[in-house]
Amino acid sequence: MFKMIKKTAFGLLVTCFAAGAVFASESIVIKGSTTVLPITQAVVETYMKANPGVQMSVSGGGSGEGIKAIIDKTTDIAMSSRAIKKEEIELAKTRGANPVEHVVGLDALIPIVHPRNKVSNLSIDQLSQIYQGKITNWKEVGGEDLKIVVISRDTSSGTFESWDHFIMKKIKVTPRAQMLASSGAVATAVAKNRYAISYVGIGYLNKSIKPLSVNGITGSIDAALDKSYPLARELYMYTNGEPQGEAAKFMTFIKSRAGQKIVAKVGFVPTMSLK
Repeated sequence: MFKMIKKTAFGLLVTCFAAGAVFASESIVIKGSTTVLPITQAVVETYMKANPGVQMSVSGGGSGEGIKAIIDKTTDIAMSSRAIKKEEIELAKTRGANPVEHVVGLDALIPIVHPRNKVSNLSIDQLSQIYQGKITNWKEVGGEDLKIVVISRDTSSGTFESWDHFIMKKIKVTPRAQMLASSGAVATAVAKNRYAISYVGIGYLNKSIKPLSVNGITGSIDAALDKSYPLARELYMYTNGEPQGEAAKFMTFIKSRAGQKIVAKVGFVPTMSLK
């Protein structure tokens, strides 16, 4: 198996193809959410090993970009960390597209800080006030006397819209916030900044960042499954109509027990019990 990995301005582009099979029998293009991207990359790698005659291209750019691509018919599958909006469905109809929703995993949206930050829990109200710019110092929420640096996903991101749904409730994020284009960029920025706060999907947690509990509840696979964690959400893929051919086979695989084991392996929450 040969794999090329290329960084672009819109995220990570992954193109996989089998050696000797450049002229593949079918090609599948997948675009969208950087949250869903690690899941898709891992599932595509396994799928390609079992189906060497298929060429697949996977790129990030955000949920909004993925949904736009499915509406414009420039992708076979759109990744999204939010549900498609009513106005997007209406626009799709005018373009002759019919987005069909597929839940491919679950997620817990986790607030993150630098590992040296003494704060371990914030309420939804505290998070909202921080992102509004009303709370500006960590000492106001039990931390050290340090200015808070607010980092957010950009507005084309499904993760940004999930944060708005759970935390901001349509209130604008402070104009002082740093808006970043990918979950990976967010995690890296917080890991390098003792003053920072941001948020990522559970699959992006690593030792270089510290997760915060919300309303006293720790984000975890079990808490996402039983919805006890207040920032639990679904992760989606969209196709134009019911998928056909190789795309249908791929969607069946990612939603299967084998596919959901991969979802769990990369740190996200499967849609079914794997016990």
